[in-house]
Amino acid sequence: MIASASQTAARPPAVILAGGRSSRMGSDKAAVALGGMPLLLHVIERLTPQAVGISINSNAATGLDFASGIGFFADTVPGYVGPMAGVLSAMRHTARQFPAASHVATVPTDTPFFPHDLIARLQGAITLPTQIAVACSAKVMHPVFALWPVDLAGELECWLLTDEKRRVRSFIESHAMAKVDFPMLETATGPIDPFFNINTPADLETAERWLPLIEDLDR
Repeated sequence: MIASASQTAARPPAVILAGGRSSRMGSDKAAVALGGMPLLLHVIERLTPQAVGISINSNAATGLDFASGIGFFADTVPGYVGPMAGVLSAMRHTARQFPAASHVATVPTDTPFFPHDLIARLQGAITLPTQIAVACSAKVMHPVFALWPVDLAGELECWLLTDEKRRVRSFIESHAMAKVDFPMLETATGPIDPFFNINTPADLETAERWLPLIEDLDR
């Protein structure tokens, strides 16, 4: 379904980046259980109220059946060339499905505690149509938590095919950008970075300990 201009004016579309190999986890991170629920579903629940529509960028042929009703698409540039391939695919997908949208938001599938006002604050930071808005916390940039101008797709594809290092930060910093700082989550046992990402089984154990604390904050 193609969205109208009025639908995209208040909230942009969003894409969950789940196209990586999950090599450090040893299995597909999207399907890894956190609190008895696939990690991807935690991200979907947190993201749904923030966006006009959600899609998933995944290179897996199967395994996303638990995310019923949400469309998914693979990288347009093959070969697992990094997270920016997912961002490019998100831009191309948005241009097709949400032609009125100037920007698309991206979040990774392995970071379940990101802020409930993530997209609103990124959107509010943009003062120029060409700007990339990117999230930060504790003076650290989180490059794939960003709001991207869809019109950058052609330039990004050229960069992916020609840049040897493909550093996400380098691409962002070569464009007009707006950094948005988010505070730590103040829990009963101390501060937690809302952009804590789960890369390894040890990270998953940490997230399991923190999940009840985060749920208390969300109530």
